[in-house]
Amino acid sequence: MPTITDTAICLRRWDYSETSQTVSLLTESHGLLRGLAKGSKRADARFSGGFDPLTRGQITLIVKAGRDLSTITEWHLSEVYWASRQHLVANRAGIYMVDLTHRMLKEQDPHPEVFQALDSALQACRDRDRIGIETLIFQWRLMEVCGYRPELDLDAGTGQPLDPTATVMQFSPLRGGVVETSQAADAVRVRRETIDLLRNVAAGDFVAAAANIDGVPRANRLLAVCFRSLLGEAPESMHWAFGDLG
Repeated sequence: MPTITDTAICLRRWDYSETSQTVSLLTESHGLLRGLAKGSKRADARFSGGFDPLTRGQITLIVKAGRDLSTITEWHLSEVYWASRQHLVANRAGIYMVDLTHRMLKEQDPHPEVFQALDSALQACRDRDRIGIETLIFQWRLMEVCGYRPELDLDAGTGQPLDPTATVMQFSPLRGGVVETSQAADAVRVRRETIDLLRNVAAGDFVAAAANIDGVPRANRLLAVCFRSLLGEAPESMHWAFGDLG
């Protein structure tokens, strides 16, 4: 029964009994873990700060082979992402990002880059002007890590070059990117500027991406549509963050 200590972001929390809770955690080095915190609801609990979604701390767990739940022995709260508690847009964005992380990652499959992207996005949301671009960067990185990076430079269906003069393009979540025609049943029309913005994000040019103020919301909604297709549904957190995606 190995004992591990890691930095973790609390994604979800459930009541397990009158005195205990179960939590879903994204750890930096060990991936997604679920654990049981016995006695965490007692006044004299050994878990400093308690467990709340959208917080970060140091976690120690005993991982038991063949068990769905690890046993949490220590939790030291080190960061509260206050922006998510202070204004509604940051709250909805934060809830969406942690919910998406919980749904897309497999347990005990380490992805340090997702942890770092989530932590960075949640901290940067303190600046209200950056909530949109930080959500977009996180969505892109999560999609990329999970193996679903959209094809933006070639036709996702045929592999052929795209029309460089087109001002309106077709995007198919099922085919995984831009397509030349609307033959794909799920294809949606997108502006070239939106695809160019995503190309900037893919290249790491976040300054150029953030400068397209009108395009960031459209790009966020487009990636949300992709996640909806991957999940087979639109979770409530997606509706809270983006409304009706159509």
